[in-house]
Amino acid sequence: MRSDILPRSPLRLVAPLIAVLALSACQEGPSRPACPAGETCLEFGNNTEPATLDPQKSNLVDEFQVIGDLNVGLTTDAPDGTPIPALAERWETSADGLVWTFHLREARWSDGAPITADDFVYAYRRILAPETASIYAYLVFLLKNGAAVNAGEAAPETLGVRAIDPRTLELTLDHPAPYLPEMLKHLSFFPVPKHVVEELGDAWVRPGAYVSSGPYQLVSWRLGEYIEVKKNPQFWDAEQVCVDTIRYYPTPDQVTAERRVAAGELDINTGFQSNRLSRINEAMPGHARTHISLATSYLSFNTREVAAFRDARVRKALSAAVDRDFLTDKLLRAGQVPAYAFVPPGTANYVEDGPRASFAGLDFGDRQALARRLLAEAGYTPERPLSIEIKTGNTPDTVLIVQAIQADWESVGVHVRLVQNEGQIAFAAYRLRDFEVGAMSWYADYNDPLTFLELLKSDTGAQNYGDYSNPRYDALLAAANAEADLEARAETLAQAEALMLAEDALAPIYFVVNKALVNPRVTGWMDNIANFHRSRWLCVEGAGQGGA
Repeated sequence: MRSDILPRSPLRLVAPLIAVLALSACQEGPSRPACPAGETCLEFGNNTEPATLDPQKSNLVDEFQVIGDLNVGLTTDAPDGTPIPALAERWETSADGLVWTFHLREARWSDGAPITADDFVYAYRRILAPETASIYAYLVFLLKNGAAVNAGEAAPETLGVRAIDPRTLELTLDHPAPYLPEMLKHLSFFPVPKHVVEELGDAWVRPGAYVSSGPYQLVSWRLGEYIEVKKNPQFWDAEQVCVDTIRYYPTPDQVTAERRVAAGELDINTGFQSNRLSRINEAMPGHARTHISLATSYLSFNTREVAAFRDARVRKALSAAVDRDFLTDKLLRAGQVPAYAFVPPGTANYVEDGPRASFAGLDFGDRQALARRLLAEAGYTPERPLSIEIKTGNTPDTVLIVQAIQADWESVGVHVRLVQNEGQIAFAAYRLRDFEVGAMSWYADYNDPLTFLELLKSDTGAQNYGDYSNPRYDALLAAANAEADLEARAETLAQAEALMLAEDALAPIYFVVNKALVNPRVTGWMDNIANFHRSRWLCVEGAGQGGA
């Protein structure tokens, strides 16, 4: 994930988000609120303002941070990011790997109503309903008839999900998926409270109406200021949850957030400006946390709206002309690695040395010469230059990157305009294909190469931002899904990635490093490749007397 979804039309979000940005720009960050005596409070900087807290309409990592504290699925994230049982205490799998039977623990929604298998059935049918317009519906295509239900070609009752009894859930898959426990951590597989959603519709996500399944419950949401949650007394493991109150603050200005962490106003901020790492280590020893990530930063080319990008030579020229070593070593300087592939190293169930872009072995001067030649072959010369626009979010790292890419492309004769938007607005534009080149990152939804490669399937939908479509690519992914042998499956997936890279369907730029500022008083934070840090595992040393 770590790309995006929306509960309503993206166009309807633009005006509210602009208002939020204006409000944020006109006020100083608030000082730390008082914490009631005897309680533990956590002030959490979370990058961007969520668009929604509906798990079936969300798509941003920063939304998942909050939603993943409010809710859990059949499995959830351990402190190290690996899957552990959550609402499911145990499960069995049929010999062919297609039928999974989950035995639910005795658990309750935050309003006291029991969580039942029927809540899962309702949720999976809801996310696939065309009117839900979930950007993550494609993940649930894993269930039998999932794609047909989403397309309106099959009745919801034919979906491969069944409540055997209130505490026994059966999932029938379209193909074997040994990684299913990892995938079930994702918010698209969370249950939703049928009894509330049927009564209130989309209004169920508002404070005062929101009903959650996890360790926290929603208290308030003050746009542009913070979202406040408190410990959920109905959570089955509430006694082991340390933090009583969490406030999540939108912190798009990472330097300001850094200062707020230094001043003790924030305990955590889930990001910092990469090129300030040395300074942070000097001024705030022990606060900066970096770790290799299952994530790739890349450029997407809008082939639907921009005729030039339908020419593979143009895409290859633009990708080859980016000086990735300069970006990672001179600009970012926090351990990022140049990327010539989409699937990052460390991904489970994959080949050891995966495919790379065709120009990966060339030095930068030769890549520039290649770019000029390919552009000329495509008809773009100094007399008739290619003119394009890069649209991006306004985070400091991204702005640095696209400015450098602009210079790289100008050096091979391309005219480049830059447009910066707040992150939610930028991704709304990407989903609507209101962009020419987009700069984005994809964070694994689960630890398997399919979470990256499936983005480029022809039926994935909005998150296939460049609208890449190749029947052979789709066929290779289908063959991989039908393959039970993990080594053979990995080889087939590598063939798919090699095909996509040969066609330069996107331009991978660098492999991401997880970055966070964590006050050393915060305990339980475990760096992990998945970069999932559920607050139920956190505590604050010296807390308990109020003010922490």
